[in-house]
Amino acid sequence: MGKLLILLYGVASYVLFFVTFLYLIAFVGNFDMVPYVTKTIDSGEAGSMGSALLTNIALISLFTVTHGVMARPWFKAKWTKIIPQAAERSTYVLVSSLCLIALYVYWQPMTEIIWQTENNTWVILLWVTLFAGFGIVLISTFLIDHFELFGLSQVYRNMTNKERIHLRFVEPLFYKLVRHPIYTGFIIAFWATPVMTVGHMLFATLFTAQILISIPHEEKDLEASLGEQYRNYMKKIPMLIPFLKIKE
Repeated sequence: MGKLLILLYGVASYVLFFVTFLYLIAFVGNFDMVPYVTKTIDSGEAGSMGSALLTNIALISLFTVTHGVMARPWFKAKWTKIIPQAAERSTYVLVSSLCLIALYVYWQPMTEIIWQTENNTWVILLWVTLFAGFGIVLISTFLIDHFELFGLSQVYRNMTNKERIHLRFVEPLFYKLVRHPIYTGFIIAFWATPVMTVGHMLFATLFTAQILISIPHEEKDLEASLGEQYRNYMKKIPMLIPFLKIKE
């Protein structure tokens, strides 16, 4: 792949990610009144419970397995023998976005209500919490290195022949409270709803489980990369819940 092509590939992958992320807010929040939002977690024609359950588990599994495996160093080492190193992160972002799009398209609503509140104060509070959760996710990516995280820095450096500047380990803002604020934000956003349906519960439960399974693997990689510095960070900062430090 030529350098310009890799750059365009990275930009296109990033744009697709950002659109997919914005759609996720509408999908989880059931904001089908927003222009161009044609499908949400509880919209569409409901089929049989068994068929919907199997379909939705398969869709979430496709995302979680792909997302988890492609992030591991051993996979990256093999993958970059096939594609250019500079395009590796963009490919990861692209595949993750495509898996989410497949989830949006083929998701089967399961609309039986588990709990619901019609109290206006609670409804407003839950919507604010949902947006706060997604806000924490987005802000947290910028606190570390948003453009590195989503592949733009890599394709830019490849285009301009610049080497990566290795930054020192820091603990900005949310990272002083929890080690994984991106995951904390997602968990908050996925569970904050005034109407919890069976489908929404399945979505929130499986993605929360995926986060809890992924964290030990990610932290093992971080320990290998950062050594004692990250081990000390783990000892003093909680994993997901601020001020709650339990033995891990």
